[in-house]
Amino acid sequence: MTTATSRRSPADKHDERRRALADSALRTLGELGYARASLREIANNSEFSHGVVHYYFHDKLELIVYCVRQYKATCVHRYDGVVADATTPDGLVEAFADKLVETIVDEAPMHRLWYDLRSQSMFENSLREAVLQIDQTLEDMVWRVVSTYAELAGRPAAMTPRVTYGLLDGLFQQALLGYLCEREGVLDDLRTQVRELMPVLLASAPARRAKSNR
Repeated sequence: MTTATSRRSPADKHDERRRALADSALRTLGELGYARASLREIANNSEFSHGVVHYYFHDKLELIVYCVRQYKATCVHRYDGVVADATTPDGLVEAFADKLVETIVDEAPMHRLWYDLRSQSMFENSLREAVLQIDQTLEDMVWRVVSTYAELAGRPAAMTPRVTYGLLDGLFQQALLGYLCEREGVLDDLRTQVRELMPVLLASAPARRAKSNR
């Protein structure tokens, strides 16, 4: 046989099974969070046995890091369309704000898991490297949006990528918490806050010189 399936190496099949396990585990992790989810609990809420889960992942930490890496690897491309389709600075801001709201509505449990994991990294040394790497990819993602906005506006960015990411991530995290707490108007507030913040992220336009009468 010469099919693609028959040519897959054992390593490919191993990676495919790990990805399938991660996809299944993410649902449970998003519901329970880092502290309450054990390998057995994850297995009980999936189509895989505890033995199978433990075979592919040594412990809960390895599984969670793998899951979040896999999820965030997809997330970092979420705003590619916003950047590619933007033709005006205002249009980019509107599309960016709408996409932020959309991802909160569609994927709140996954974002909650990410913030949970990032908080846990303050106490778990083994989590820190993975969290810092993921955080960097998210910073790069936000910077692509903001640098494109600056280019369309014809003004340089006023802040570093890290500061810019920190500001927008703070707004997003607050909106996520409000959404999980079922606060009314929180998503509309996020749109408004993004519209107001984005111009602040750019340097002031240079003042025009007055024409001399002489």
